[in-house]
Amino acid sequence: MATLIVAFPKLEEAKAVRNLLVRRGYEVASACTSGAQAINMADRLSDGIIICGYKLSDNMLYSELYEYKPKSFEMLLVASKNLWDDCQDNDIVCAAMPIKVNDLINTIEMMLQVQVRRRKKKRMQPKRRSPQEQKVIDDAKAILMEKNNMTEPEAFRYIQKCSMDSGNTMVESASMVIGIYSE
Repeated sequence: MATLIVAFPKLEEAKAVRNLLVRRGYEVASACTSGAQAINMADRLSDGIIICGYKLSDNMLYSELYEYKPKSFEMLLVASKNLWDDCQDNDIVCAAMPIKVNDLINTIEMMLQVQVRRRKKKRMQPKRRSPQEQKVIDDAKAILMEKNNMTEPEAFRYIQKCSMDSGNTMVESASMVIGIYSE
């Protein structure tokens, strides 16, 4: 589960929101009053959501906090609607003040689900091979095509099958093919 950081100009507000979220089962890393504290905490964490007010105690606006936060963090602005200047231009989720507890929880839950989907999608993307790794695979295919009279797709499938059967990566299997035929 992603971590939450709460940042409001008054410590009492930040602690109240933090306590509310903790009671609802969320992990809150910190209740901050300044943008610098929030950014510092976010830099130490992998990902999460920063829940903040319009202007923090160090006079940092939400837009500056959005600009300086790590890319892996989402942001939820809790402020009156007339202060939502460029929220739609950025990917800042906004909640109107005064906020109801259920609205806050539902918004956070929606944001967390988006993060989970994004993480899952990123994991599912095939990893890019370096030029050196691709050269190893291409060399192994060339050897198989020459020595075993295979077509390029057949050689690729052979390396792929060996990789899947052995539990190795394609590059490791290709290296084994090169090693076998170069002896």
